[in-house]
Amino acid sequence: MFFLKDLPTRQMLQTYHERYPGMNAEAVAEALRLLRRGSLLMRALEAYFTAHTLSQTRFLVLIVIDREPGQEGLLASAIADRLDISRPVVTETVKALVQAGLLGSVPAPGDGRAKRLTLTLAGRAVLADLLPGYFALIADFMAREGDGTA
Repeated sequence: MFFLKDLPTRQMLQTYHERYPGMNAEAVAEALRLLRRGSLLMRALEAYFTAHTLSQTRFLVLIVIDREPGQEGLLASAIADRLDISRPVVTETVKALVQAGLLGSVPAPGDGRAKRLTLTLAGRAVLADLLPGYFALIADFMAREGDGTA
């Protein structure tokens, strides 16, 4: 998260530029604006996921599996490779999703020990319920680009 509420003014950034000539005031202003907006969006998404008894990590695991319709599920290692999350966290998240009945597993062809993770009917239902509001939240957030609330 980015916790700076009041971003520096152009005058403040110009003062820093005068002290540190290598500093690109416009680039810093844009980067800070992006960090602030990204942080606000992440907070809104976390609140949305919490209201649906999920976390961002659980949502990401579900969506990574869902976006691979041509495959018979994914190995946990493939899920971890697609996320910027440590393997132990992915492993624990997968266990929780299996226990919650949102993921199932099937043996991987050619390797009796490996399991491919699939969305259960309940997992698909959770995504079907969650995604319309998720996309609406993002659309609303992006529409508020210049009004100071996002």
